[in-house]
Amino acid sequence: MGSTDRPTPAGSDRRSAPRYEVTWAVDCDDGETFLYASITNISALGIFIATRAPPAVGTSVTLRFTPPGEGDFDLRGEVAWVNPVRTDRDNINPGFGVRFVDLTPELRERLVALVHAIAYLPS
Repeated sequence: MGSTDRPTPAGSDRRSAPRYEVTWAVDCDDGETFLYASITNISALGIFIATRAPPAVGTSVTLRFTPPGEGDFDLRGEVAWVNPVRTDRDNINPGFGVRFVDLTPELRERLVALVHAIAYLPS
């Protein structure tokens, strides 16, 4: 699995930090449900997790993922928004956005360095 290292189009972006497309496995635990899913984009502030069964907005989650060439990232987040499955029309991107919370300074620095590395990878 690897990065496609393309930023998500800015016109559709409501976030304050650039997002970059990736395809990484992630384990997501909300205390009741353990979800194996995929991260499809990342920024220094959060990630998007593709799934047809997202937790509710406001749910606290524990995340674990291992980007290629990196060690494990174990961090906390909160579900910021959900793109639900829509049975009445096409929905090519069901899943949920997670905002990182309670990051230590060391983990924040590691995460920012990772996102900067992705931003500068050749396509």
